[in-house]
Amino acid sequence: MFGRARAHREFREAQRAGHTLLNAVHSHPDVQPPAPTRAETPAVETSAPDFLPPDLRVPSRQDVEGLMMRWQQPLVINGQVHTCPECGAYRDWIIFSMRDDSVWLRCRAGHATKEPGLDPAWYNRNSGPVDRFHPTLEEGLRHLGH
Repeated sequence: MFGRARAHREFREAQRAGHTLLNAVHSHPDVQPPAPTRAETPAVETSAPDFLPPDLRVPSRQDVEGLMMRWQQPLVINGQVHTCPECGAYRDWIIFSMRDDSVWLRCRAGHATKEPGLDPAWYNRNSGPVDRFHPTLEEGLRHLGH
């Protein structure tokens, strides 16, 4: 019981520190986001640019295969509610942002599909801070409740 409360408190403190850092970066007049190079341009031209400068992104992104987050509500892409092409599920997704700048969706039944309508910039805008790393995909899915 006490370990869980301590973990929640540490997580909230880390979030507060992250928000303080972001506010400091955004309020400083000399800090300007770097101009994207041709290789960093998102694949989807209609999406907004990534708002995090490279030095504030996950520092060990090169060491991991990708990032994942849970998305419980219906996922709307380009004005349409996205459904799984195999089972028709429309909510409770696990969204993966992979190292190769692709975004994959996995439904509750375990069907995974690449989603060209999403990009890493979308993932970064909609995900929270990384709270832990998992050595295997199965452990990550178990942590997210799938």
